[in-house]
Amino acid sequence: METGVIIVGAGPVGLMLACELHLGGVNVTVYDKLAAPSGESRALGFNRRAAESLDQRGLLPQLGEFRWGPMGHFGGVRFDLGMLDENHSGVLGLSQARTEGMLGGRLAELGVPVRRGYEVTGVRETPEGVVVSFEGPEGRGEDTARYVVGCDGPRSTVRAAAGIPAQGWEATRGMYTAEITGVTLRPRPIGERLPGGHMVVCTPLGDGRYRIVIHDKGLPPHQNPDSLTFAQVADAWQRLTGESVHHAEAQWMWACGNAAGLADEYRRGRVLLAGDAAHEMPPLAAWGLSAGVQDAVNLGWKLAAAVNGWAPEGLLDTYHAERHPIGQQLIRNAQAASMLYLGDADMDPLRGVLGELVAHKDAAAHLAGIVSGLGIRYGMGPGDHPLLGRRMPPDRELVLSDGSRTRIAGLLHSARGVLVATDGAGAAAQSAEDWADRIDIVTGAWADGPKAAPEAVLVRPDGYVAWTSPGSDGDLTDVLAHWFGTTRATAQPATSGTHRTGA
Repeated sequence: METGVIIVGAGPVGLMLACELHLGGVNVTVYDKLAAPSGESRALGFNRRAAESLDQRGLLPQLGEFRWGPMGHFGGVRFDLGMLDENHSGVLGLSQARTEGMLGGRLAELGVPVRRGYEVTGVRETPEGVVVSFEGPEGRGEDTARYVVGCDGPRSTVRAAAGIPAQGWEATRGMYTAEITGVTLRPRPIGERLPGGHMVVCTPLGDGRYRIVIHDKGLPPHQNPDSLTFAQVADAWQRLTGESVHHAEAQWMWACGNAAGLADEYRRGRVLLAGDAAHEMPPLAAWGLSAGVQDAVNLGWKLAAAVNGWAPEGLLDTYHAERHPIGQQLIRNAQAASMLYLGDADMDPLRGVLGELVAHKDAAAHLAGIVSGLGIRYGMGPGDHPLLGRRMPPDRELVLSDGSRTRIAGLLHSARGVLVATDGAGAAAQSAEDWADRIDIVTGAWADGPKAAPEAVLVRPDGYVAWTSPGSDGDLTDVLAHWFGTTRATAQPATSGTHRTGA
């Protein structure tokens, strides 16, 4: 079978994208230069929208037990999530290694190959697709595919091979991160600010493990991570806290700076970028990982449509159009939060003003939307419904004809579009029948009453609302053609998709 897509990079973003493409019926292969997962957890959790993205595919429960964060903060300025109308809490203390392990296990169940120990060295485009060069255990080789996606980090080989430039912000300070055992430390999960613009973070991980992060203005902004020793980490910790961890055992260590970067293009021809390859940012509250997961969910169904031949003109370009502005905002927001988080006492007046602002619900909701990802709104054409362009709340329920209930998240497990039609929206359901090979048509009644949502709503595979009735000015068939292509000469019957009826 022809390889539809090669993904370079087996981190959470690359693995998530591979899951998405497999759901879309695409033959996909993942390449990674490491012979085995590193086990490092540079991110501890992810934001609400990333969690919802996993939930939409039935993957969130596979992570096992984890905890939600009831208190939000922007750059260390706290605000109460409990005052908001929606739940913006993110997943806390969940190691990146667990997320990668879950996604890797899912791909193994699906039979998707992850070729570890294969370092991609080049990419060239041909009229028919792309050729990927690599160095593997058996030496040099090449593989071909229709498309290639670089999920290979901020120093992306794929991005360089495609000649895609990136705007960069040079590092101005360094930081150390280590996961250690053999000590008992006082928790500082949100960070403890110290005089002179220094900060230390200590997050208990259970079983005697701690994640420590050292923000010391005296650390070099550029340091080879391979040259870092635990003595350097322990010295820096003691210098700032007075506590000795020299007798601890380091499970892993990492030195990095606060550099940032943003690719000018997320797509060039048959080459696409996602995650850190598209947007590099300083480590902060797992924002980069969270955005990368959302990149994967935005791109996956569109790229699958292109490979399968039914993508309408311009669909793949909407990936850049929708996600690149999010990348711009991500860099700006991370830099603003870092200034607040790591600034010295000169920033205290600004922290005070911001603290007063976030006591007000609207201001807290705005910052919570930035941190959680729930504030994202894509352009979906004219209309005035508040859900248009936003994610459909995944916990909203429908009552089906047999009296059972189903969550919106459950309807999206197959990564297909969904048209929900309630009583009085039979015309919408009938209009969508010709797209039943690409979307599911579900009829029912909203469990929380008719005022909770529109009579009919079209939800894209990534969970975002593309059309509502009432509330959208565009015709449903035009919107369906825009996102799901023109109908085939002989449309498959509705039973080829999911067509459930309700009360």
